Amino acid sequence: MRISLLRRCFLMAMAAVAAASVGGCERKSQGVLQVLVIGGQPRLADPQRVAPSQSDSVLLANVAQGLVRFDAHGQVEPGLAETWNVSDDGLSYIFRLANTHWSDGRRVTAQQVAQTLKRLIGPPSRNPIKDSFGAVEDVVAMTDRVLEIRLKQPRPHLLQLLAQPQMAMVYGGGSGPFTIERPKASGKNLMLVRDVETPDEEQPRRDRLELGSSNAQDAVRMFAAGETDLVLGGTFVDLPFAREASLPRRALQFDPASGLFGLAPGRDSKIISDPDVRRLLSQAIDRDALVAALSVPGLVPRATVLEPGLDNIPDPAPPAWAAAPIADRRAALAATARRLFAGQEAPTITVALPIGPGADLLFRRLVNDWGAIGLTVRRSAAGEVADLRLIDEVAPSTSANWFVRRFRCAQARICDDHLDELLEAARDTAVLAQRSALFEQAAREIDDQQLFIPIAAPIRWSLVSSRIAGFAGNRFAIHTLIDLEQRLDRTGD
Repeated sequence: MRISLLRRCFLMAMAAVAAASVGGCERKSQGVLQVLVIGGQPRLADPQRVAPSQSDSVLLANVAQGLVRFDAHGQVEPGLAETWNVSDDGLSYIFRLANTHWSDGRRVTAQQVAQTLKRLIGPPSRNPIKDSFGAVEDVVAMTDRVLEIRLKQPRPHLLQLLAQPQMAMVYGGGSGPFTIERPKASGKNLMLVRDVETPDEEQPRRDRLELGSSNAQDAVRMFAAGETDLVLGGTFVDLPFAREASLPRRALQFDPASGLFGLAPGRDSKIISDPDVRRLLSQAIDRDALVAALSVPGLVPRATVLEPGLDNIPDPAPPAWAAAPIADRRAALAATARRLFAGQEAPTITVALPIGPGADLLFRRLVNDWGAIGLTVRRSAAGEVADLRLIDEVAPSTSANWFVRRFRCAQARICDDHLDELLEAARDTAVLAQRSALFEQAAREIDDQQLFIPIAAPIRWSLVSSRIAGFAGNRFAIHTLIDLEQRLDRTGD
């Protein structure tokens, strides 16, 4: 009897311990979601006044939405506007606003939104994508809840541009979908909350998450230790930190990002101003070896400014030299280098790269590849203007427009007046086929003169815990914080 009583007490104690353990796990799984963005502290910065950082963009996209926004898959969905219509000629976009309020309690009106839009894309604006709105003729409030964007020429990708975080409206503190509660006592992280109406419940459900920032090394460490649920904003620069960490299976996820990753002239120096030198440098890069070292699923070498899969334009044909293995090209390239620099000492090429192990890998690759043809490579010091600088940017739409306009004379250190003429003609034409043909011609000129030395597509990665169900990679590398714990409907994938 005594043994039975002792055994019963032991089993009850073990059950209590198990219950406490289960309760602790449940509390952890049901606690506030922890999200980190690699970079500086997120600020609700007005994109009209300052170009938002990566962490700023995450905050803007979720607290100060624009007329439309992106869902988890990178598809356009309603934001401030609940519906929209496009005219048959593509010159008029009419938006009907949802009956909503700014975070300061004032009602959202079409007049306020039209005024904010015009500020975001106006000449004084510092918005980094304002050039893509060159076809906008006017933004007009038609009623308190209806506004119209009038275009000089059709722009099929206007909605994608409007969904970018750079078009978020900070007016009145933003309109959601999240609002900012007071930061934690530490002052470091922001508490974001969102009330969700549910048909089966009288009271709305309140979603809460904590948004913070960190350098990449610490973000990876915290994720591996289970201290955060989601890490956003990874690039090729810090990818080795994630590769070297002990992470759960499938935690490291990549976006199929679209955009530019390569080198552009950083100054109009005697060396880099010569297109033959730029062609030599491009052809000497072993892109296959670099892509293999980065080991990113789906990443392929690229030798053209345009990428496959852009709308209304054929996939670019790689240059003839790209078909030959690098080992077969090097002897001829070394001979070209001797000819170009005959009678003088081979130059030292300076390259401006960010700080981080991924950039170190790229630099070593350039040292090896350009050294194989007799050239010396040096990484530029802080503040020094280099011969070449890295461009690592995600495209804001699926149009070829952004890719080629990135190298017009207003932005590029070395450019061509004829390229600008082609781009202005493309901006002015109302015929889509003609516009696409002009983009093709502009891209060929960029490639022929090697105004850009392409390498691959941009690399963007995230760390995603098993708690996060509503996450998907997308070509814009923009990730909503809405419904992170809700399973995505993938029937349309």
